[in-house]
Amino acid sequence: MLSDKYYYILYPLFFICSVFFSFLINTLFLKFSKTLGIRNNTEPLIIRWGSQSKPAVGGISFYILLLLSLAVYSIFFHPKQVFPNKEFIGFLLALNFGFLMGLADDAFNTRPFLKLFIQILCGITLIASGIYIKVFSQDYMNYGLTIFWVVGIMNSINMIDNMDAISAIISVMVIMSALLIIFYLQDFSNIYFIALTGVLASLIGFLILNWHPSKIYMGDTGSQFLGVFLASIGIIYFWDFAPAERTIPISESFILPVLVFMLPIVDTTIVVINRLSKGTSPFVGGKDHTTHSLALLGMTDTWVAIIFACISVVNLFLVVLIIKYIPEFTTVHACLFFGYVLVFLGVMFYISRRKNGDLK
Repeated sequence: MLSDKYYYILYPLFFICSVFFSFLINTLFLKFSKTLGIRNNTEPLIIRWGSQSKPAVGGISFYILLLLSLAVYSIFFHPKQVFPNKEFIGFLLALNFGFLMGLADDAFNTRPFLKLFIQILCGITLIASGIYIKVFSQDYMNYGLTIFWVVGIMNSINMIDNMDAISAIISVMVIMSALLIIFYLQDFSNIYFIALTGVLASLIGFLILNWHPSKIYMGDTGSQFLGVFLASIGIIYFWDFAPAERTIPISESFILPVLVFMLPIVDTTIVVINRLSKGTSPFVGGKDHTTHSLALLGMTDTWVAIIFACISVVNLFLVVLIIKYIPEFTTVHACLFFGYVLVFLGVMFYISRRKNGDLK
């Protein structure tokens, strides 16, 4: 067993090197791959807030840094615990499915049905490996909720990747929330810790180039990889959060992931409701997201990103409040936290309807 001093030295060093490595990789992609990942401009299947096409290859760096994290873990930590771990193998397989599907979508514009099939396959792979939500007494309900969660988060991360830095900021804050729980549980030897550290570093290195005005996009390669990665982490650390010293009520099991993923959940919910009410498909790109509604209020792209970052920080603070300072989660707590989410949903829904001309 490695000493705590060893962890405190190695992990910061690995993180700093990974940030630099991510920035270097994305800079090289930007330099030598000016057309890689850019779709035919005569067939704009992805509608972004900005009209300029840019290399959508940033997501490849996320995958590379994940593999680097596993290599470092195998060399410096537990070389025999990566591949004999059934749960982690399922996690890794699901990530590969998401990454390859996103890569194919960036290259060939895959059909929505195929994307949905792969997303469901990611959920089934996680379930088969033992990673699934365990809030109900009936397994079939847990399996159904797990698949719904995985498909929903993969699509929501993809959909909210519609403005510079937004999806990367949200992903950073979700990972930081998971790392916070790891620090609370003092579980530094877990392989997920270094995987989270590596992907976090890759996002920060990417964010330097993705901040408005962005020079590079993550593309579907990045958003689909992050979608399944974050959905899996959400199951492991938020849905199944269970400290030894207390019992977690079902209301807390729901509120933790909802708080952490509030921004993409609210955005996807509003977009789906608004488009269905207009008789349009929720699966076709558009400029009717919550980010766009804020921009239509007169905010710059930079300020929209800052506001989303601030809301994410507030949600991170609420997660700290729940896991550290509320020893017994009651019905009153559940009403307060769910009320906060519903108020935010209502405000953003009102803004979206008003700015898109649905309210006079």
